[in-house]
Amino acid sequence: MSAKILLVEDDPSLGFVIKDNLAIKGFEVTLCENGADGYQAFQNKPFDLCILDVMMPKQDGFSLAKSIREKNKQVPILFVTAKSMLEDKIAGFESGGDDYIVKPFSMEELLLRIGVFLRRSNKSNEREEIFPIGSFSFNFTNLTLHHASESRILTHKEAEVLKLLCENRNRVLKREEILKAVWGDDDYFLGRSMDVFISKLRKYLKDDPNVQIVNYHGVGFRLEITV
Repeated sequence: MSAKILLVEDDPSLGFVIKDNLAIKGFEVTLCENGADGYQAFQNKPFDLCILDVMMPKQDGFSLAKSIREKNKQVPILFVTAKSMLEDKIAGFESGGDDYIVKPFSMEELLLRIGVFLRRSNKSNEREEIFPIGSFSFNFTNLTLHHASESRILTHKEAEVLKLLCENRNRVLKREEILKAVWGDDDYFLGRSMDVFISKLRKYLKDDPNVQIVNYHGVGFRLEITV
């Protein structure tokens, strides 16, 4: 069964080129030219992946991502942006995005990013990976973090960062280790964006005072669990 992709791009020419190339690869693509129409399409049927332009009329990509996240925490969101400003990339992750690709880009690069997300989404038949984190239970397979006070669904990138910390608990993970393992690169902009995910995970784990993600300034992070 072909993966369903929501593509929201206000440049008609670029939107057509992306849609046409993805269709050739067997994807079922719904193309919308503004954020409002994109959100309407998202409400009407399920998607396996959302590709969102950032600068759009009626509703920008960041706002659209926040609206999508209110309805679905798990669907991967990939931003397409012409901007290279650090603040824009951080804003994208804060709004619920999993990754971004900067214009101009090749279709090969876009297909590679899509493939990574879809392979992660299609692991429903795998053995469940569950990690105890103090009074929390983290199910990586289902992207869920359970606690007596609440259960939370994580985004793909949040879950991947948390899994890496769990697998290396009580060991300092260097920043470049995390970046290469989760993002495939360790440039400065991604490093600042990673801090956004660490900050989110700290908030999610705050209900257990025995669990901390400790920052070793300029070096990396360590998941510390005391009993």
